[in-house]
Amino acid sequence: MPPTLASLVHHSALKLTVRAGGDRLDVPVRWAHVSELADPVPYMEGGELLLITALKLDAENPETMRRYVRRLVGAGVVGLGFAVGVNYEDIPKALVDAAEEEDLPLLEVPRRTPFLAISKAVSAAIAAEQYRAVTAGFAAQRELTKQALTDGPDGLLAALAAQVNGWAALYDASGAVVATAPEWAGRRAARLRADVERLRERPAPASSVVGGPEHEDRVELHTLGTGRRPRAALAVGTAAALGTAERYAVHSAIALLTLTTERSRSLHAAEQRVGAAVLRMLLAGEPDHARAVAGDLYGELLDAPFRVIVAEAAPVSAARVVDSGARVALSTTSAAVLVAASEEGGDPLGALTEVVESAAARAGEAVLVVPEGEGEAARVVVLAADGGAAVAACAQYAAALEAARAGTVPEGRGADEDELVVGLSAPAGPIAAAAAYKQAEQAVSVARRRGRVCVEHEQLAAGSVLPLLADDAVKAFADGLLRALHEHDATGRGDLVASLRAWLSRHGQWDAAAADLGVHRHTLRYRMRRVEEILGRSLDDADVRMELWLALKATSAE
Repeated sequence: MPPTLASLVHHSALKLTVRAGGDRLDVPVRWAHVSELADPVPYMEGGELLLITALKLDAENPETMRRYVRRLVGAGVVGLGFAVGVNYEDIPKALVDAAEEEDLPLLEVPRRTPFLAISKAVSAAIAAEQYRAVTAGFAAQRELTKQALTDGPDGLLAALAAQVNGWAALYDASGAVVATAPEWAGRRAARLRADVERLRERPAPASSVVGGPEHEDRVELHTLGTGRRPRAALAVGTAAALGTAERYAVHSAIALLTLTTERSRSLHAAEQRVGAAVLRMLLAGEPDHARAVAGDLYGELLDAPFRVIVAEAAPVSAARVVDSGARVALSTTSAAVLVAASEEGGDPLGALTEVVESAAARAGEAVLVVPEGEGEAARVVVLAADGGAAVAACAQYAAALEAARAGTVPEGRGADEDELVVGLSAPAGPIAAAAAYKQAEQAVSVARRRGRVCVEHEQLAAGSVLPLLADDAVKAFADGLLRALHEHDATGRGDLVASLRAWLSRHGQWDAAAADLGVHRHTLRYRMRRVEEILGRSLDDADVRMELWLALKATSAE
């Protein structure tokens, strides 16, 4: 169960006392937040236990306290913790009366109980609940997988119904019920056929919630299949909304049933879904969850530095011309793949995917390929081991396309949105996946503007800044130029970025810049020498100073 005010009051180490709202202690607490603002409401999301000492509040003024408490209740704050012995020896009567009027739980926090202890207790309870849900979800996944392997869809539905304490039904492509668990759910599932047919008309994957008549269950409908037209549908009926553990079980059942209903493409489609989930978790800053989902399929890829590759589509006609030239340059490594891609319609994204996957397979490497979008908006996102065969094959394929384009495209014509462009990030790990994805997108944008097939993010700091004066290109240039300084500062060996900004803003005046930084001018001179050594550029060069200032301005605007 998630933490509640009651569980905090009963926590023996906190010694909290209820002063008002004792009949509402069963309310869940989403977080414990400390704020001494006179009006903390703009920073509340609802469900918080607010902890205060009334440092900036006139807590003895009845009207002020009524307005304050009313605002908190309106924002969804579930409780108020007041520390006594700090600014007030006891909770002022005005605050107690206001809390009682609004029925807001008011907890007295003794001086010996720090707010941090309450925050830790809430955080630990939330973490324990999340761990329980994840553990239960994985246990459900194992049980569902076991039943699917031994008894097929019937066994899987029975296990799912037990996990959610409800019922489950499987529909075929026509919307007919083919299996239910328990058996009595067949009649209930049959009444949902019209809802299933409406769901099948929506683009897959699709889901909906059907509220039954009064006193009846709540039903979730999910399409199954990897194509545009679903091959089947799953219905799950429960007495109430699904919890986190039950949601894990339903998602696992959807994945397993999809595998059993798909045919020749099912395994590859499932791997791509897992890869997409891993990518989404990485981009969302959840590397631990990504590792858990990746398992043996992509786990190896996340154990070493990788690169993110973003490739966008080109017209079929242009791709055919380019592929014919590229085939010559790649005859030793991927000619067969390119021939196959050309025979299938000259899809350059498909050919690039085949090159990367084939190279990884030959080298025994893991590679994650996620297609995104359709038509002119189509793109492919790849995670491949840094320095591995897949990255090398991508670079080689792009170089061959570049050479072929030079012979077939008139001079001066840049790559537009309809031509294949590829961007490679700098090497990164799971924690920095989102930054690497951004780097690859920036590189794609620069490649398009420069008329290049492939650009690596590490190349973006080279050359003049003038061709990059546009949106993402400027930010990419700035990131590349300043990356080495940021990496130096991250080690705690000196604040070079801030020192460079101060020195440039003072037009190289040592005393003024040193005063701004609060350091001796000799310290600042040493730091500027380190900047020159790390960047390999002289600060005596006006163009270098201009580019560095532009890079600093571009990064500070993010």
